Amino acid sequence: MTTKEDHIALFIDSDNISHKAIEGIINELSKYGVVNIRQAYGNWTKDNLKNWEEKLLEFAIKPIQQFDYSKNKNATDILMTIDAIDLLHTKRIDAFAFATSDSDFTPVVMRVQAEGIKVFGFGEKKTPKPFMAACSQFIFTEKLMKTSVQHSEKNDLQTVTTRKTGKQMRSDTWLVNVLRTAVEQTMDEDGWANLADIGQYINNSTSFSPINFGYKKLSNLINEIDLFDIYLDESSKIMSIRDKRKGN
Repeated sequence: MTTKEDHIALFIDSDNISHKAIEGIINELSKYGVVNIRQAYGNWTKDNLKNWEEKLLEFAIKPIQQFDYSKNKNATDILMTIDAIDLLHTKRIDAFAFATSDSDFTPVVMRVQAEGIKVFGFGEKKTPKPFMAACSQFIFTEKLMKTSVQHSEKNDLQTVTTRKTGKQMRSDTWLVNVLRTAVEQTMDEDGWANLADIGQYINNSTSFSPINFGYKKLSNLINEIDLFDIYLDESSKIMSIRDKRKGN
C-alpha cells in the first residue's frame, strides 16, 4: 500500500492520451505519493502533439522524442517499455503509472507487478480489458477530464450528471460481485466488515476505482448503491458494512 512518501514514475503515451487528462492524472497520483519522474513519449515533430507542449511546461513533464522508424511498428511503445524496465532495476521506485489506452503495455505492467510494485493505469474507456486488469488500479481518463477543470456551477453540474445512480450500479454484475466478494472475505462472524479492510481487499484483487463510477470515495459509492447496511462508530469514526441479505 502506497504512502505519501512514495516515489512514483509516470510514463505517458502521448499518442494515446489526451493532454486534457494530465492534470487529473497527476492530481490522482499525488494522493499516493510524489510523482518525481514524469516522462511523455511521442514524435514531437508531429502536429497532432502540439497541444501537449503547454502541458509539458505546466506540469514539469520531460518530453522523450521518438521518431517513427516504421509505419507498422510503434517505436514509442518499445522505448517506454525499455525505460520502465531500466528504472525498475536502477532507481528506487515505489509505484509506476502508465497513461495509455494501448494493450501492448500489458506485459511490462505484469513484469513490474511481479516485483511487488503497484501499477496505476490511466486510459480511455476503449482501453482493452487485459491492460486494465493487469493494473493495480485503473481509472478512465474521461472521468478525470471532467473533474480536473476549475470548479464552477456549470462544471459541478457536469460532474454530478456523470455519476452512476444506485440503480445503474446495482445492474452492474461485475461491480456488485466485486463489492459482495470483498465483504464476504473480510467480514466477522456477524457479517460485518470494516470499510478499510474492504477497500484494501479490492485494491489487492482488482483494478477497481470508485472514480470510474463518478465517486471520489468508496464510502460514497457504498452508500449510494444501497446493497449494504452501514454502521458508523461515532467514537472511532470507523465505518462497517454488512450485506443486506445477511440482515434478513
